[in-house]
Amino acid sequence: MHEIKWDGIRLLADVREGTLRLTTRGERDIAVAFPELTALAGVADDLLLDGEAVVLVDGLPSFGHVVERVHTSTAAAARRLASASPATYVAFDLLRLDGLDLTPLPWTARREALEELLDGVPQTQLSPVYDDGAMLLAATREQHLEGVVSKRRSAAYRAGQRSADWLKFPHRAQRSVVVGGWRPETGRPGRIGAVHVGLPVPDADGMPVRTDDGTLLLRYRGRVGSGLAGRAGEQLQRLLAQVPRAAYPFDAPIPAVEARGSTWLEPQVVVEVASLGLGAQGRLRQPSFQGVRADLAPTDLLHEDLA
Repeated sequence: MHEIKWDGIRLLADVREGTLRLTTRGERDIAVAFPELTALAGVADDLLLDGEAVVLVDGLPSFGHVVERVHTSTAAAARRLASASPATYVAFDLLRLDGLDLTPLPWTARREALEELLDGVPQTQLSPVYDDGAMLLAATREQHLEGVVSKRRSAAYRAGQRSADWLKFPHRAQRSVVVGGWRPETGRPGRIGAVHVGLPVPDADGMPVRTDDGTLLLRYRGRVGSGLAGRAGEQLQRLLAQVPRAAYPFDAPIPAVEARGSTWLEPQVVVEVASLGLGAQGRLRQPSFQGVRADLAPTDLLHEDLA
């Protein structure tokens, strides 16, 4: 079975006794940022959905518009954004209903129950499914969508685990990385020119490696400067100004000319970048900043594969 890979924010919709929580992978509740999704609270007294918050612009999902919503912390600002660019919750799995844990059931059973629940719920839709994966892959490429997710029909739901039962086939090489520092723009020492990024280093047991002072150790993946002009760079600079400074957080030194003038930070902020993959030195090729992933924690990327 094959679905569209939506370019949005992955959220669990957790309903208990009329209260809706929309939680990110980092278990942060951001329901206040999506007032247009409150109808989910009336679907059932006890419910847990897996899905994606998506904002459509000219008929296509816009990651930039939906990630802007994640940073909204006040109800008034959220209502303004919802009016201008409303989000849709695209549901693709049902994990709990009326106190019953459905995760051990095969996908087909969960899907059948899900289809009966969401008919007519405002700003909510089921993720459509297709039998022909090759056709969907070609169609999503032509329509400039993010890609395809293929799921085994007989598979149980395994939270937080990667397996051959759930495979992603993206068209665009977008990925999440962790900011470990920044360097100023040439000739403008107070303005951010690029960020140094990497991924958490796992130990032999798959746990994150930390330095003696407890800082998360990152494997260096290069500098990202493209996409930081104008408002995007200003917003990121304000965010990074709140992050504590730290010792050099990467697992190997970089040339002095690249490190010169850089400010090193605790690895707390996750950003999305587009690139042409990795170069010979394990660095991202022509990376471009796409936005901040406030829905992800650095340790969520512990087993990301950038090969």
